[in-house]
Amino acid sequence: MFTTPEQLANANKASVEALLTIANTTFASAERLAALNLNTARAVLEESVANAKSMLSAKDLQELMSMQASLAQPIVEKAVAYSRSVYEIATQTQEELSKVAEVQMFEVNKNFSAALDQAAKSAPAGSDVAVAAVKSAIAAANSAYDSMNKAAKQVAEIAEANVAAATNATVKAVGAAAAAAPKAKKSA
Repeated sequence: MFTTPEQLANANKASVEALLTIANTTFASAERLAALNLNTARAVLEESVANAKSMLSAKDLQELMSMQASLAQPIVEKAVAYSRSVYEIATQTQEELSKVAEVQMFEVNKNFSAALDQAAKSAPAGSDVAVAAVKSAIAAANSAYDSMNKAAKQVAEIAEANVAAATNATVKAVGAAAAAAPKAKKSA
């Protein structure tokens, strides 16, 4: 497949660079997730302490229930924001890794095609049909890969839209329930 030492060295260099890109992308993603988790844990702890102090200052059960209902929506909104952040990090990481895979796939196909052309030049007469069949199979596989990749991207976009709609509906429902709780207590 490689006819010169330079081609082999270039292929090895490209492979090492791809692996470094994958490692760096993975580490950057892990670092972002760790920072998000630490910041979220710190914020949750601080807010929990503040909420507990405010709930301890309640004078009666009705005031306590009202406080509890008013604290529900911010908690849900923050949980949704955290989930969105995690999803965003995961999506960006997946996109970057997909780009690396696409480049690698392109290079492998290009090298295989060049090797096939080289082999065809020294092949016996009449083997051009076999070479054409292999090239056709490679083209069909590449086309199928492209179609699957496009379909996967569309599915991811649809899933992202559905997740966004569901989280917005959840936040609105909790907000409506939190707003209705004090009214229901007053009328009782």
